[in-house]
Amino acid sequence: MLTGEIRSQIDSIWSDFWAGGVANPLSVIEQMTYLLFIKRLDDLHTLEERKSQTLKIPMERRIFPEARDDKGRPYEDLRWSRFKNFESREMMEVVDEHVFPFLRALNGSQSSYGKLMRDARLGFSNPALLAKVVEKLDRIPMEDRDTKGDVYEYMLAKIASAGQNGQFRTPRHIIRLMVEMTAPKPTDVICDPAAGTCGFLVAAGEYLREKHPELMRDPALRKHFHEGLFHGFDFDTTMLRIGAMNMTLHGVENPNVTYRDSLAEDHAEDAGAYSLVLANPPFAGSLDYEATAKDLQKIVKTRKTELLFIALFLRLLKTGGRAAVIVPDGVLFGSSGAHKDIRRMLVEDHKLDAVIKLPSGVFRPYAGVSTAIILFTKTGVGGTENVWFYDVAADGLSLDDKRAELLPPEKQGPTPAQPLSEAEHDKNNLPDILARWQNLAAEAERPHTAQSFTVPVEDIRATGSWDLSLNRYKEVQHEEVIHQSPKEIIAELRAIEAEIAEGLDRLEGMLA
Repeated sequence: MLTGEIRSQIDSIWSDFWAGGVANPLSVIEQMTYLLFIKRLDDLHTLEERKSQTLKIPMERRIFPEARDDKGRPYEDLRWSRFKNFESREMMEVVDEHVFPFLRALNGSQSSYGKLMRDARLGFSNPALLAKVVEKLDRIPMEDRDTKGDVYEYMLAKIASAGQNGQFRTPRHIIRLMVEMTAPKPTDVICDPAAGTCGFLVAAGEYLREKHPELMRDPALRKHFHEGLFHGFDFDTTMLRIGAMNMTLHGVENPNVTYRDSLAEDHAEDAGAYSLVLANPPFAGSLDYEATAKDLQKIVKTRKTELLFIALFLRLLKTGGRAAVIVPDGVLFGSSGAHKDIRRMLVEDHKLDAVIKLPSGVFRPYAGVSTAIILFTKTGVGGTENVWFYDVAADGLSLDDKRAELLPPEKQGPTPAQPLSEAEHDKNNLPDILARWQNLAAEAERPHTAQSFTVPVEDIRATGSWDLSLNRYKEVQHEEVIHQSPKEIIAELRAIEAEIAEGLDRLEGMLA
């Protein structure tokens, strides 16, 4: 839990960067990510030293060698605990000319994050700024995993609030809803092929720690959690670094967060490798056929990125694997051959479980596009019987550009700390979505005029285009309104006119 004091410290560091000439929010968090990684290396080295001294054994993992670098500087000086006490100009020299070359030379020897440090550079040349930031970061208490994770999440939120790069940030309460609905298991292998800041993977990790605490006591499950459970791909190395650090600070030691252009590269290596896909891929774009992976074109012939990503999810999932992904509304009712083909595949070849229509303001202020969450299971042999639809009207925040909270924090999200009243449900539908999803048998009896209902696969088939738009199946109940006949309205108007005329006659008589 972040205290007001910690928030103030982070805000102060952010202001220092701006005052020091680092104005791009993404650049700020990238530089803070580098510094946090440098601090973490020192923390890991210190932990190994203490273990060695306590057990009277040699160090198993020495990050900083007992030697000098190629410029003659002792590696010991490259540790955070040493250079934080240096004078600002010497600190700048050590960090810029020694620490960063050392990071680039790690080349993945310490973690998957190390692989992303090959082109790391200190993005400013102001010694006073570096000294200030190091001092303030050092004062933030980040001993426990929860605080480290919360601190980084708060930094990521500042990217979005700064009004730039918001496309990288799916609202956290929507992510939590999708994770709760898919209920990850300790043996799952989870993938997000458009990982960004790794929000889905982080939320899945937090869910597993909360719901399956026993996994940390089982050596095999613990190893799987740290090294084999989480896989994230992106083609933006800056976002990969930020995402990898997000995972690290949330207690996942070595996630597989790697560079990959998911729509352009062939997927023979990991086709059918994952049991769960969670994603909010970029959409509203088109690619050249030549630039698109051939194995995806075999599934669906299209240049539309939103359709190619669904083909990708089907390619990556193993049989029995499940997915919860965000798609633009056009996927649900688009009239092109590719749109119909992808819907037909989901309904006829696999098992489409649910379509949850989100309100158009969910991604404001960055985009007002209408979207939906679709949940499906890869079977290869069909299995769709009934598809559950839910029309989300409110997610706990206002749907304008301000996205202000409509309820207190303890009543936000899909699993609020306190139960919601009926009036509060009208402001936050997420707990109701989760409750109804966990009891789908009762949904079959609900009328199509309700907020949620099920649609038999025969009805979807009967559309001829496998239409999945909620409005196609939702029935609107119109109340009968009885209007007066024109004769009655005219009679009333004449009576009113007569009263007015009579009043005017009396007034003239009084004035005469």
